[in-house]
Amino acid sequence: MYKIARENLPALCRAMAAGSELYLPVQKNGQVNFAPWEESVDEAALFTGLETLKTVKSPKDIFFPQSETLYTCKKDGKKLTVEPEAWKDQDFVVFGMKACDLQGLKVLDQVFLSDPVDTFYAARRQHGTIVALGCKEPETSCFCRLFGTDCTEPAADVAVWLTDAFLFWKPLTEKGEALTARLKEDGPLARAGEEDNARVEAEKAATRRIVERLPYSHLSLEGWNGDATDEKFGDPLWEELYKPCLACGTCTFVCPTCQCYDIKDYDTGHGIQRYRCWDSCMYSDFTMMAAANNRTSQMQRFRQRFMHKLVYFPANNDGMYSCVGCGRCVDKCPASLNIVKVIKAFAAGEKATAAKADGPALEKAADKGGEK
Repeated sequence: MYKIARENLPALCRAMAAGSELYLPVQKNGQVNFAPWEESVDEAALFTGLETLKTVKSPKDIFFPQSETLYTCKKDGKKLTVEPEAWKDQDFVVFGMKACDLQGLKVLDQVFLSDPVDTFYAARRQHGTIVALGCKEPETSCFCRLFGTDCTEPAADVAVWLTDAFLFWKPLTEKGEALTARLKEDGPLARAGEEDNARVEAEKAATRRIVERLPYSHLSLEGWNGDATDEKFGDPLWEELYKPCLACGTCTFVCPTCQCYDIKDYDTGHGIQRYRCWDSCMYSDFTMMAAANNRTSQMQRFRQRFMHKLVYFPANNDGMYSCVGCGRCVDKCPASLNIVKVIKAFAAGEKATAAKADGPALEKAADKGGEK
């Protein structure tokens, strides 16, 4: 493991940016999101970005952009040419991702790297090196533990931990080792000692104690799996749950695992650009076809979102859920509807149903006891 003094983090960023593009969380206009490194970023904004637990949007758009051109069509007389957009061919570093967003990338990998492979996404994954930051003070809206993620142990190319005095750096993959070797040559990194290892382990232990006390850490996913389609799909509880939904799509745009997109054409005046952009299953025109939409009500669209994350996706991906417990939807939904509320509502409904079913049996047992 290596370390660098906290005040030297700007120098570390400059060293990473010297050999490749660098993306990291920075504060701009009062919000923190991932953005390209710029020399003009002041130290206060840099530290604010790195100390922010969750960016407003997940960093998935570094690998799966919110909008990207696929190809351009041009017509010259009777000649028609198609110019595919070039794939990403430059190495880059993403600095400061969290463990939940890393798990989000694993979900996207299942979608975009399975046959047929999405070559645009694959090129970005190939050229990207991820330096992930262990969490220090998780918030009450976090529930990554529910999905088996340890927020103190980000499984990236490099794992780092930020304390009051140092940033500790641990390469975990070949990409991570290559980046570390380059930074050691430039001088920012120094070898850490045994006392430093102990300090990091103490920090991780303190964070895990916080996680254990978070209100959503011990939710139960019982009944939510790839075999629950019939049971969950027809449950009348959806008819009540969906009603406050505004169909704004905020949940899908801040989510690190949502991967739905639309493909559109844009007339530039010099040709036609075909591009794709994020879409949302919460919108009434999502998957609209010539014969109309196969989900005609907001209830159906609301149900689709959560069935996909908790039932359909694990059914097709060896039990992997399409939720990582980052809590962004908990924080951002204007109607306070989110996956936690859905899980809790179904758990309460099942308990009520069980209690109702047990009622006659309990009464019968009580009557028998009275007869004795």
